[in-house]
Amino acid sequence: MTEHLRVATWNINSLRLRLKLLPLLSAALRPDVICLQETKVPDALFPTAAPAELGYPFAAWRGMKGYNGVAILSRIPLRTLDIAPDWCGRGDCRHIAVALDMRSGPVELHNFYVPAGGDVPDRAANPKFAHKLDFVAEATTWFAARTALARTVLVGDLNIAPLEHDVWSHKQLLGVVSHTPPETEGLTGWLRQGFHDAVRHFVPEERKLYTWWSYRNRDWRASDRGRRLDHVWVSRDLRDGLRTHSILTDARDWTQPSDHVPVQVELEV
Repeated sequence: MTEHLRVATWNINSLRLRLKLLPLLSAALRPDVICLQETKVPDALFPTAAPAELGYPFAAWRGMKGYNGVAILSRIPLRTLDIAPDWCGRGDCRHIAVALDMRSGPVELHNFYVPAGGDVPDRAANPKFAHKLDFVAEATTWFAARTALARTVLVGDLNIAPLEHDVWSHKQLLGVVSHTPPETEGLTGWLRQGFHDAVRHFVPEERKLYTWWSYRNRDWRASDRGRRLDHVWVSRDLRDGLRTHSILTDARDWTQPSDHVPVQVELEV
């Protein structure tokens, strides 16, 4: 038995500020599961009724006051998995994992919000950049130890644009945090621990592909200085089941938009 599964990921940049935009995402993409990052809401204040009102009766979240935070809203029954470490020992709510109770068998889903890394791409001078590199390295090591990785989907704002055409100018951004060699090499190493880049599966590497445009660009469409920071990966056993992908670029023009746009992949599992 195989089933279709549509998983969307979006850095919402404050759940309470942009909760009213989730119906637009749901109507446009019709996802089975919505993974959110940077929810910026502590667990005690999470709007617990909102997922079901939106048509997603199953939900899991980890949040804190003011920053970070991840959530998963699902039409499919799920259970939270307490299997990962406290990344970098910080308890900063950057990851949540669940098992989706599909009729074809459980699918493990990981939702990540990787540290942004500050502005200075120097480990010694910038503790935020050091944290980012350490986070990616720790995640890489953890997944490398899971040698039987299968029926697994990993999504999120990974805050790194790894490929040359994942940024508007490879040459100009090589020294800019999110596209520096230590970051791109680190993320590629993580991807190689049993995963396949589900979005680049559909879009050749020589084509420009972005999911984020800075708020500083008032006419973001005209300048189109974007980066691909939001990713969907699948374990290699799911690669042949990939069916479609969507980048909801129009979301960047919504009222009070996030600087990220939703990304979705549909696959058979």
